[in-house]
Amino acid sequence: MALAVDFYYGLGSRYSYLASTQLDRIAAATGCRFDWHPLKSGALMELRGGHPFRGEPASGQYEWPYRRLDAEAWAEYYGVPYREPVEFRVDPAYLAVAASAAKRLGAVEAYSRRLFQAIFVEGGAIAEADLIGFAADAGLDAQAFRTRLDDPATAELHEAALQEAHRRGAFGVPTFFVGKRLFWGNDRLPLVAHFIRKARAGGPA
Repeated sequence: MALAVDFYYGLGSRYSYLASTQLDRIAAATGCRFDWHPLKSGALMELRGGHPFRGEPASGQYEWPYRRLDAEAWAEYYGVPYREPVEFRVDPAYLAVAASAAKRLGAVEAYSRRLFQAIFVEGGAIAEADLIGFAADAGLDAQAFRTRLDDPATAELHEAALQEAHRRGAFGVPTFFVGKRLFWGNDRLPLVAHFIRKARAGGPA
């Protein structure tokens, strides 16, 4: 049975998008599988009692010009397309709820990849109406998706995932768990792959 690695991510997160482009490669190389968990990343930061993107940047790594150059450099390194996201016409946090609706229908990865494509490749200003169209692109029935999107149980599913991530020690996105071991950030992917191999070989995670 494939080792399951939990992937907690934000749909508006540059580094979550970049990391997502490498998961198929890592899965093929290590024999693992990634379980996708969409989160409202801002809400996760608030649970920790602080938000690094409010007020003056705590350090240079949080300044927007640096983050853009860094994301572009990672995209070049990975050989994947990247466009700096534009302002959404829907609350960015709502994207996690939409992906959670897709999760209830068994298509969270396909739906999330479609959102990442729209935001970071096509450069679209995502509106609420687009979320239904993306569901169809991901192979979902539009009406079934709309029903799940409006269902309070979907928001509850997201909230449960958010609280679980916080309980496990996650403080930002993307976060990966290999067993109990937490790895934060796109740049930790080499360590993620290393510890997957270690776990599969029977060593402690």
